[in-house]
Formats: sequence, C-alpha cells, structure tokens
Amino acid sequence: MTDTLTQRRVLLVDDTKANIDILIHALKDSFKLGVAMSGLGALEYVRRNEVDLILLDVMMPDVDGFEVCQRLKQAPDTAGIPVIFITALDRPEDKTRGFEFGAVDYITKPFDISEVKARVMTHLTLVSAQEALRQQNIVLEDMVRDRTRELEETQLEIINRLGLASEYRDEGTGQHVQRISAYCRLLGRAAGLPHEEVDLLSLASTMHDAGKIGISDCILLKPGPLTDEEWREMKRHSEIGGMLLSGSKSRLLRIAEAIALTHHERWDGTGYCKGLKGEEIPLYGRIVCVCDVFDALVSERPYKKAWSVEDALAEISEGSGRQFDPWLADLFVGLEVDLKQIVATVREEANHDMVCRREAG
Repeated sequence: MTDTLTQRRVLLVDDTKANIDILIHALKDSFKLGVAMSGLGALEYVRRNEVDLILLDVMMPDVDGFEVCQRLKQAPDTAGIPVIFITALDRPEDKTRGFEFGAVDYITKPFDISEVKARVMTHLTLVSAQEALRQQNIVLEDMVRDRTRELEETQLEIINRLGLASEYRDEGTGQHVQRISAYCRLLGRAAGLPHEEVDLLSLASTMHDAGKIGISDCILLKPGPLTDEEWREMKRHSEIGGMLLSGSKSRLLRIAEAIALTHHERWDGTGYCKGLKGEEIPLYGRIVCVCDVFDALVSERPYKKAWSVEDALAEISEGSGRQFDPWLADLFVGLEVDLKQIVATVREEANHDMVCRREAG
C-alpha cells in the first residue's frame, strides 16, 4: 500500500511561498507533488493534471479556498478529489463552512507537519481503498452480468425448444414458431410496445401452441378435414397450453400462458376457448392471433397451397372487426414490405433445403 501511495499526486495550494516550501520539504519524499499559488491556479492545475488529494489554503487574493472547493465539487470530473483545508481560520463556523463545501478534513495554522503528513496519508489510504473496492465491484458486476446472460440464454434455449417440440409433430421443420416470433416482433413494435415488452412478446409467442403436445397424432397429422369430435379435441390445445404454462412467477411465462389461452379468441366473441370479446382478450393474444393466421395462410400445407402475401393481408383486412382487433389488423397490413421480406427469406430457405435433400437422395 505504501508503494502505491508514493505514486499519488498531492496538490499544494497557498499564496504564501514559505508555507508551500514547508509542505514540499515535508511531503516530497512520500508523494508526488504539484503546486499552485492561487485559487485560479489550482483550478487550472486540476484541469490539466490528475490529482489525488488537495491541501488547500482558504484566504487567497483571487478566488478563496471555499469557492475553489465548491467549484471542484460541482464538476463531475473533480468532485471525487479529497480536499483538506489548511488555513489560519480557526473559528468553528469556518470549519463548519469548510465541511459544508465538501472538504474531508480541516487543519489550522500554524500546523504540525507530522500531523499534516499523517492526515494526508490517512485520506490517500482511503482513496486507494475506495478505488480497490470500485474495481472489485466492477469485477463482481461483470461476473453477475455474465452469469445472468448465461441463465437468460439457457432460458431462451429451453423455451425455444419447448415451442419447437409443440410444432415439430405437425410441421416437420418446426419453423412456424420462429416465423410467429418474427411477425410478433414487427407488430409489437408497430403497436408502440416498449422494447422490453416486444422482446417478451417475441419470446413468449413461440409457446403459443405448447398445448399441442397433448393432442393425439392422428388428429394433428390428419391430412383431411377434422370431424366435429376431432375439432373439439383439437381446440383443447389452448387449454392444455394454458395449464402447462400456468403457475409461474416469471412474467415471460405468464405472458406465454395468456397467449396460449387466448390466441384463438376472436374480436367478435366467437372464438375459443373462453369466448372472450374485444379488449377482454389480452393484447398479446390479439397480436398472436393476427400473426398466427397470417402464417397459416402464407405457408403450404398438405391440404392447401401457400397464399401470396397480398392475398393473405387482404384476408386479414377482411377479418378486421370480426376475427381480429381492427387497430392491430390495420397496423399489420401496413407492415407489408417487412412481411414480404420474412416470407421470401423463409421460402428461399425451404427451396434450398428441398434441393439439398434431392441431391442427397
């Protein structure tokens, strides 16, 4: 610690040369020193040099020590420099004023040089300890940040895999959930949701069909129309998904639960599973409803060809006020350029995969 303190710079400020000479003689072997013979000179020195502590006289002709200290404490770059007043003013009110301006200590003249040296040593030791603590806190914050990021990445992977698991059984590539996530991110931004909420929506939407895990393969994979009984069973996936995701303290999973339960509700109240109407349907469920239908329209299925983006958006407009929240439907239609880009990318990747499979075969 002592070796470290010898590298500390102490600024001596006094308009009397004799006082400066005494301080230099006493401190030159222990610390690096700087000298200013006036208040303005002290402020200029600090502006040009790094200073670890200031020994500051009060009574000076241009700017007194109290004002110098006040200016230092008002500036963010110099507010942390410890200031020790060393002055002939020994009235209690002067000392009180000095501490009010932010000084860490107050020494009266005539001073004992060993006392001055001891106090300087004490406050510089404190400065070193504070800096060491700040560095330790930075290291700890970095460790916590890394650990938090690792946990978030793990959580993200688990959630994505849950979403993919629910889709993989009836959509071989499982990319439906990734597309829904991208569409929801676009629509969430257009709806003015805060950045954090958009992220939560985008991630939670990947679990919208988690309840399909509880639906029989013979229903999920059936190429033709479902019977009434099969359709009633299929609709249970909303309830099953809600049950799978319920009971969590996580805001993300609470949003995912609401989406799973309500993304098949309709604006006019004719949807399922609770027959909610209008704004009774949570905003996240209304957003996913639009995105889910759009993706179903532009995606190829065993029973249908993929629709063009223009035709799919026309269908969204047609369903505005009946199946979809009118405000969200209008916003979504306005995203045509971005939606075309996503759909084009998806189709290009699908074609590439098909070519690769043919070549491998």
